[in-house]
Amino acid sequence: VVIADRDRLSQVITNLLGNVTRHTPAGSPVEIAIGVVDAPVLTAKSEDRNLPAPAPGAAQRTAVVEVRDHGPGVPLSEATKVFQRFYRADTSRNRETGGSGLGLAIVSAIVARHGGTVQMLQTPGGGATVRIEIPASTDQRPDQH
Repeated sequence: VVIADRDRLSQVITNLLGNVTRHTPAGSPVEIAIGVVDAPVLTAKSEDRNLPAPAPGAAQRTAVVEVRDHGPGVPLSEATKVFQRFYRADTSRNRETGGSGLGLAIVSAIVARHGGTVQMLQTPGGGATVRIEIPASTDQRPDQH
């Protein structure tokens, strides 16, 4: 279970889909994968939350969302820059594709506020994959009576 701000996570998905539809040629497939994995617990995140350091090799259930396209892709040198505000990987296509240059920056900020990470990966055969990981909560919601 990921305990999160539903509206903000909806905005993440909306921004990702808006981005992928702008940069994928018509008729090209777009793939969305959602799952749960056991990911290593990062010590820095535990320190940031004033929690005890995790045991070596500890894992945490993590929700994963991947959005894959088969568009022109993003060069590896640009993969982290695309999450900066107003950054455009291909300025020659600005008029054609539109957008404000804020969508992926907003995605990155929201995911970070939920203790997660976001990455731009290369898709084998062309295109790009945005991978989001958000830790599942170990806390249970209080009973509501």
